[in-house]
This record gives sequence, C-alpha cells and structure tokens, in this order.
Amino acid sequence: AADSAWREVLEYFSSAAQIGLTATPKETRDVSNIDYFGEPIYTYSLRQGIEDGFLAPYKVIRIDLDRDIDGWRPRMGQIDKYGVPIPDQLYTLRDFDRTLVIDERTKLVAWRVSEYMRHTDRFQKTIIFCEDIEHAERMRHAIANMNGDLVSENHRYVVRITGDNPVGKVELDNFISPEETYPVVATTSKLMTTGVDAQTCKLIVLDQTINSMTEFKQIIGRGTRIREDFGKTYFTIIDFRHATRLFADPDFDGPPEHVYEPGPEDSTVPPDIEADNNDGVDDAFEPDSRQPGVSMAERPERRQKYYVDAVDVRILAERVQYLDKNGELRTVSFKDFSRENLRAQFASLDDFLKRWGDAERKAAILEELVEQGFLLEQLQAETAGDLDPFDLICYAAFDRPPLTRSQRARSVRKSTVFDQYGGMARRTLEALLDKYADQGITTIEDALDESRVAEVLQLPPINHIGRPVQILNSFGSKIKYLQAVRELEQEIYRAA
Repeated sequence: AADSAWREVLEYFSSAAQIGLTATPKETRDVSNIDYFGEPIYTYSLRQGIEDGFLAPYKVIRIDLDRDIDGWRPRMGQIDKYGVPIPDQLYTLRDFDRTLVIDERTKLVAWRVSEYMRHTDRFQKTIIFCEDIEHAERMRHAIANMNGDLVSENHRYVVRITGDNPVGKVELDNFISPEETYPVVATTSKLMTTGVDAQTCKLIVLDQTINSMTEFKQIIGRGTRIREDFGKTYFTIIDFRHATRLFADPDFDGPPEHVYEPGPEDSTVPPDIEADNNDGVDDAFEPDSRQPGVSMAERPERRQKYYVDAVDVRILAERVQYLDKNGELRTVSFKDFSRENLRAQFASLDDFLKRWGDAERKAAILEELVEQGFLLEQLQAETAGDLDPFDLICYAAFDRPPLTRSQRARSVRKSTVFDQYGGMARRTLEALLDKYADQGITTIEDALDESRVAEVLQLPPINHIGRPVQILNSFGSKIKYLQAVRELEQEIYRAA
C-alpha cells in the first residue's frame, strides 16, 4: 500500500536495485505489487513446486458434520448455558463459533483430529486454524482433554498461539523449530497464517471460514516445506469448513487478482474483503510480530456469542482427496490412486518383479517412484501391518495379496538359505533377518554397501556376535559375506 511502513522503507532506498518476491501476490485498489514493481518477470506456482520436488504434496480429508449441513435452530424462548436468550433463527456453518457455539461440535472436531493423530503420529506438528481467539482457546482445551495422557507428560503438548497470549507467542519459536518436540499442536486464528516457517508441520486443520484466496494460500503455505531429514515429505489437510473448495478456483494457481475498480453503484469494498466481513464485525487481527511497523495489539471482541450444549452432532461424511498429476484434487481410494500411478511405471507384475530383482539398491526404485508422484508414506499409513514397500506396490498395483515383513522373515527361516553357514556367519545372517522384520530392508541394503559394512556389523545385536573382522572371516572373505547377504535379500523377496 502507498501509505504502508514497507513503502516508506522502499522509497528510502529508492536508489538501490529492488527485487520483489512474494508467495501471495495481491492486486486490489489499495494494495498492488504490480503498481510498484511492475509485471512479474517470473512466476512459480505451488503445482510447479510440487512437481519439481521443492514443495510437499498434500492430501485433503474433507469432513462434513450433520449440523454444518442442516444447521441448528433454538426452541422458542430457549436460553443459552449462561442464561442469555438465543434469537430465533436458523444458525448455519457460517455462524458456528462466530455467533453460536455448540460445545459438542468443538469436542467432535477435537476428537476426530486426535483420532487421526493416534492412527498416524501423535507427535506430528499440527496447526488448527479457528474462527477467533476465543474459539482457539476452546479448541486448545478440547484437544488437551482428548489427549490427557500426553498433556500430563508435558503441558505444552497443545498451546494456543494468538496475538493476545504472551505464553503462546513465547512458544511460537519452539513450535516452528524442527529440533523441539513441544508444542506439538498449536491452535490459532490469524497469527500463524503468515510469516511463520513451520518447516515440519505435517497436519493443518481448517475449522475457520475462509473466503479470501490470499489468506487460503497463506494458510496452506504453512505445510509446504519439505524436511526429509525429519520425515516430512508431505502434509495432510483436514477441512471442517469447506475451505478447500478454493483449490478448485483457477486463481489458486493462477495470476494475482486484478485491481478492483468499482462502478458507480458498486460497493467500494473489494469482493474478497467484503465476503470475509459481511457480518459487519472486525475479526481480531494477529500480525507477524517480526514485521516492522505492525502492532501486536488485538482489537476487542465485539461479537455477541451464544453458548449451547446437549446438542447432538455427528460426522455425516468423510472423503479423502489426493493431488493428481494435473494438480487437481481427486476423490478416490488411495489404492486406486496408487494403482494408476504405478501402472504408468510398470507394464505388468513381471515387469516390476524383474526391475526389483535387478536393482542393486531397492531404495533407488522407491526414490524414483516417489519423484514420479507415488506417495509411499500415505499408503503405508493407511495400510494395516508391517508391510514391505515391495508388498505395498504389488498389492496396490497388481492386487497381489501382501505379506508382512514378519511373514517373509518366517518363510526365509524355513528355507535352505542358512544351511551352508554355521556359527558366527549364520548368527549374523539371522540377526540381519531380524533387523529386516523389525525395521525393513534398509539395514540389509546398508549391509551390501561396501563402504558401510563395518558400520552395519557394529550395530546391536550383531556387535555381540563378534568384531567386524571376525564376522567377515567367518564367511571366508568380504566378497563371500556380500554374496551371502545378497542371497538373503533375494530369498526375502522370493518368499511367497
């Protein structure tokens, strides 16, 4: 904006070369990137970033609650839990947590989020976007109640991070730090939409009405960082407010909005701003404390709220959507989604088996598939059992009944692969097989890497069998050791 603090800084340094970079370009009557910097010389969309592997792909879980669809109307003369008369009208999703609070709805949202985390990772960094500060505090309380065991271990498991909360603002740096475990869950309304680099955030929960495309992009941006060193290669969005409908808007991956020029009879308020504030009440503003010229003060809450309980609220429907190769969300089962992706890489089961068998490193095949859009982690999270990626691929792409790693290990023990070895050599191979059953193929792949042989042979419990030199001598030589481990790997995938 022409009267902003940032404009003063830019004009002060007007003699310097200035390069404008933004993740959320904005073009309205009062705020214009193009007006100052000119037309962009290069644009790079979220879709391109995901395709190129620089940004994390995502899946969306859309959850419909019956009250959100049908609404709620009070009985004639009904008062809320604090004795305040409730105006007689049909309250809809737009009203919930803004003018009407249904306790059971808050608890159900908290329960569903907690259940998802229980089935995936209870310590994945999670941001829950709420309607306002008061809603964020109620959600914090509800999440804490649903996870009492973890809160009792550390009260910082869930915190409210809003502009009015000094404790929460102190915890913000801990939340965004990959090295810090706590806080795990942050409830907020506006503070974390911009200027927050939540690198390891794996779960974004939308329980906030969002009509502004700019704000939506900012919120989604909290999850797009990739940190493979911390296990962050994708993120999940749980949507309770139909906000992810904005993914279908051409403007989501398109150019910035055009400057709004109202006609003689048009409102002077741009449509996106008007849509966000059509209840006539200003929401609390929570800017990034590190932006110059911005105050952290909150405007007072002026909206009248009514609080009701003993209202039955149920989950009406859930659907999981995935980002396809065209950047569009598709509602399909993950198995079907994976099948299409894998069938594009392998013409048949035999084709896959040959490539898998010929590969010196199985991890290389998996890395290539992930680069091509195969979301291995999601399939692992949604498939029961300790399945090897080999079995996940055979099951998803070719309907081959999967075996768990434990089942494969048992089949290997029944084979003759150990018969030619005794003593120290046999115990080493058996220990490697146990490692496979517990952790997957990685240890065996490392055991076949000549530069890492000594490192693997010093892992427990192998290090209790003997020193690396002794173990290699028990096979006859290092070459014969590598040959034995290769035969073990082949037998693992031969097992039916």
